[in-house]
Amino acid sequence: DVEKELDATGLFVPCTIALRLWGEAEGFEYMIQLDEVKRRMELAARIGSPYIVATPPFMPCDINQIASRYRDLLEIGREAGVKPTFEYISFFKSVFRTKQAWQVVQEANDPDATIILDAFHNWNSASTLEDMRAIPGDKIAHYHIDDAGRDRPQMQQIDADRVMVGDGQCDLKAEIELLKEKDYKGCVSLELFNPDLWKQDPLDVLKLGLERVKEVIG
Repeated sequence: DVEKELDATGLFVPCTIALRLWGEAEGFEYMIQLDEVKRRMELAARIGSPYIVATPPFMPCDINQIASRYRDLLEIGREAGVKPTFEYISFFKSVFRTKQAWQVVQEANDPDATIILDAFHNWNSASTLEDMRAIPGDKIAHYHIDDAGRDRPQMQQIDADRVMVGDGQCDLKAEIELLKEKDYKGCVSLELFNPDLWKQDPLDVLKLGLERVKEVIG
């Protein structure tokens, strides 16, 4: 059904979410997770997505192990026809800052290794523009645009605290300008996990989101 809808509307899928539990699983459980990784990659490839997000462990985990495991994902991705792109999540306890994620990508030492940037996670993890500036444009697979609510400080927000672009605390224009400087040619996706927005008419949210993103991008 998804394939038919994409075909009928002329839409494309720039990235899919997500590969989980691969970073921390041990022994035979790791092999089970790799089977699930392959299944999800094949689904992503089937709908034409060039990338699939590789999510880090929730709890603390050795960053060298994560990098080594990410390298395994990249090998499986080449067989499946999709590239896993590495993500950091600001309220997780393993890889939660931009520079940590970039370290994983570098340590993987693989030509297909990339990072997915996220405005909310940049802000909430107290990452800086300099952290972003250290990443070459061709190593950025995707950019999630979102904003951080005004009710809670950095490093204390979770997914539900995200708000519509332009309603929060993130310096989105500065990040977009930096992406332009890097000649970033990838996609920008509006990513919101706000229950208040979920209650509204989806078409209204989409229209407002498109309008706000266009304002920021210029």
